[in-house]
Amino acid sequence: MELYYTIAVLDRDKSNDLSALLHEAGVPTVMTLYGRGTATREHLLLSGLEAKGKAILCGVADAAQAKQLFKLARRRLQIDIPGNGIIMNIPLKSVAGGRTLAYLTDSAVKEGRPNMNFQHELIIVIMNEGYSDFVMDAARSAGAGGGTVLHAKGTAGGRDQSFYGVNLAEEKDMVYIVAYADQKAAIMRAISAKAGPGTKAGAICFSLPISSVIGLRARESE
Repeated sequence: MELYYTIAVLDRDKSNDLSALLHEAGVPTVMTLYGRGTATREHLLLSGLEAKGKAILCGVADAAQAKQLFKLARRRLQIDIPGNGIIMNIPLKSVAGGRTLAYLTDSAVKEGRPNMNFQHELIIVIMNEGYSDFVMDAARSAGAGGGTVLHAKGTAGGRDQSFYGVNLAEEKDMVYIVAYADQKAAIMRAISAKAGPGTKAGAICFSLPISSVIGLRARESE
């Protein structure tokens, strides 16, 4: 069963266009989130630009649907041109039950295996509210490009309210960073060293493999 968790990030005013493409490709939209980009204030001021809101659309696609979505996004949204957005596919290893699978895919189960050739990874960073710029400075020091910031609220559940000085139930920021696989470890080490638990940012991070991605800026060496 070849399934991918598809995440698309683009300017908020294009979210309806992308939602239509997801529908046309047969990918049910599981949820839509809203965030912002991580361009520095200095860069925005020098360029005469304003910070743009971002929309993050998520769904579950099989291999054929993911391929069709990339094709449509390249043709109609020029998503493969850096700056127009990014779409990535993260392989799903398991799904909890047939009804969940039917809900996520809205289609019959197909055989196959996800692409496990990972050239990129999605770094997810969770931190105390207001420290996303600080975290991105740490990430950029190790070669990261841009990212997308989301707002969230922690839930301590049955655990203690704090963990290594990080209050689990406070307002949180999340940052998504797409990185080349050979840069991932250095970026995560930089975040942990400069903004990790024990600092005011209190950032924790982990990564997920990306099977395919479009819209990512190429490295200068390429």
